[in-house]
Amino acid sequence: MIRLLANWILSAVALLIVSRVVTGFHVDTLGTALIAALVFGLLNATVGLLLKLVTLPLTIITLGIFLLVVNAFVLELASNFVPGFHIRSFGAAFWGAAVLALLQMLFRFLIQETEEV
Repeated sequence: MIRLLANWILSAVALLIVSRVVTGFHVDTLGTALIAALVFGLLNATVGLLLKLVTLPLTIITLGIFLLVVNAFVLELASNFVPGFHIRSFGAAFWGAAVLALLQMLFRFLIQETEEV
């Protein structure tokens, strides 16, 4: 349960960092980021999973790069449901998805390092 809560908080922090780095990607507050992370996670587990299955051949051909397009679409979809979370264009969503993936990879690495100690 604590691990799930930590992942949720780190996802919200990652969204805040992305909003500072990517132009056109905006998150108002930490509370908004927490709600956006929850909505993005739920949409990614449902709609995102379905899209990833449907686009699997394209994902294989592009060596996984197309997953950024799917994640960008899910991010834009989430921004439609969360007030205070705005993505101006698909380009901003794409670069936001790329930076978000890198940050989440970094956070997983750091969490794994602290668990081994």
